[in-house]
Amino acid sequence: MTTPFRVQISDAEIEDLRARLRATRWPEPATVDDWSQGLPLAYAQRLAAYWAEDYDMRRVERELNARAQSIIEVDGLGVHVLQAASPHAGALPLLLTHGWPGSVVEFLDVLDLLTHPEDPADAFHVICPTLPGFGFSEKPTRNGWGVERIGAAWADLMAQLGHARYGAQGGDWGSFVTAAVGAADPEHCVGVHMTLPRAVPWRGRR
Repeated sequence: MTTPFRVQISDAEIEDLRARLRATRWPEPATVDDWSQGLPLAYAQRLAAYWAEDYDMRRVERELNARAQSIIEVDGLGVHVLQAASPHAGALPLLLTHGWPGSVVEFLDVLDLLTHPEDPADAFHVICPTLPGFGFSEKPTRNGWGVERIGAAWADLMAQLGHARYGAQGGDWGSFVTAAVGAADPEHCVGVHMTLPRAVPWRGRR
């Protein structure tokens, strides 16, 4: 089942987030001012202040809503999917999986580059699902949603969308999911690219 989707966040929800950021109870600073003992307190405070005062959440909402979005049921779970189609008929479908703690927002700046390259031979139709429990995807109610299950679910998603031949890319946690996609669907996934390489056991015949 596929349901069209648009991001609609109320002003009250945004203001509640900003209020909680402003009310953060900060720990005592570390004994050093650099990164040798982890995230410096001052850096964390500047980051929280940026989110509370300067980050334009409505801009991101508009950018997401300028793209095709839907909730697609995959393995019993409603998965948020952002798509960007190329005008080039021969474009290869490309499945992009974000990492943790990330979202499909990571891909907004590259969508036009992938769908409208200078050379049509380099074009892709881009499909960006949101990991279960992240963003606007539903949260699993039981355990078992590891990378292998998500990889199989993504293969099912691509089949539902009618893509019999596609590539897959992922970074961070998305790298593990991408490897699982390649292992689960070698008949249709023609190649994978990972920014965090991972090998999976070969389950075929020797």
